[in-house]
Amino acid sequence: MKYRLFSSLLLLTVLFSVSAAYGWGIWGHNHINKGAVLALPAEMGMFFYNHSDFLTQESTIPDIRKYTINDKAEFCRHYVNLEKYNYEGREMMPKKLSEVITKYGKDSADRYGILPWYIQDMMAKLTDAMKNKHKTQILFLAGDLGHYIGDAHMPLHTTVNHDGQSTGQNGIHSFWECQLPELFGKDYNLYCGEAHYIKDIEKAVWDILDTSFLLSEKMLTIEKKLKDQNPLDKQYELGTDGKPKKNDFGQQIHSYEYAHIYHELLQGMVERQMRSALMYTADFWYTAWVNAGKPDLSSMDPDYLDARNKPFYKEDLKAWKKGKVKGCASERDYPVMKGH
Repeated sequence: MKYRLFSSLLLLTVLFSVSAAYGWGIWGHNHINKGAVLALPAEMGMFFYNHSDFLTQESTIPDIRKYTINDKAEFCRHYVNLEKYNYEGREMMPKKLSEVITKYGKDSADRYGILPWYIQDMMAKLTDAMKNKHKTQILFLAGDLGHYIGDAHMPLHTTVNHDGQSTGQNGIHSFWECQLPELFGKDYNLYCGEAHYIKDIEKAVWDILDTSFLLSEKMLTIEKKLKDQNPLDKQYELGTDGKPKKNDFGQQIHSYEYAHIYHELLQGMVERQMRSALMYTADFWYTAWVNAGKPDLSSMDPDYLDARNKPFYKEDLKAWKKGKVKGCASERDYPVMKGH
């Protein structure tokens, strides 16, 4: 019992540190993966729901590998600096990761990021895992894939100006993807309908990235103008020394008023990108299942698990159809962090 308590506390500590790292943060990634579970059709939805706690917590594991374990191979999987690839359209981009390395070299690929190609590789692995009905692999790969699809929807994961460092907007990355959804996400409508089949995975990946890349300039321009119009004491919560307060991770805390104005000026951008990330995650999971031959996933769980969880599944589906994603670990296990 003591060991289990220690393990739980250790996990929470690690997850708190991840929320300060680049990604959608705990709140965002949890809601994307849990919502994607609810968007799956009945043929596979019950299996994924039985393991939805794992899938929601797995949604932040890639960031733990990156920031806590310091896995050097992990970093380049979360972004793609399209300007470094002289991006002028998907037609000119390599089709496979091996082609990226051949053309640019491994060191350059590691610096520029490999997100679009890594998503496609993960998709192939998930399909194989489903085909072979490897339960542990299915859940692990699905949870991780949701994380990378989420990252692809964060505009600053597509540009060299990933934290506004080139435009004097340091800190905007975490501000946009962590503080804004945590403050205002309770009012988001995340319902996207039922998952559908994707005919062309490569096209879908680049559709996501093209949209995100276009949004990166817009989100930076809006915040830059707002920053220039407001003094420091309007942008941040200030301490007695007159300097912006910082949270436990050294990040400056934006004021609620400033965050609210920026969120309004974005006109639903964060909500739309989160809903799209949720939709595509469900679509990718569903497509992997279809391409694997629609294996009977329910046979991998004991009957009692379905019987125990069906009432909760029905309840969550009702809330989901109203746009709400209930029961995420980020709401149930620890408080949502504000202002980071």
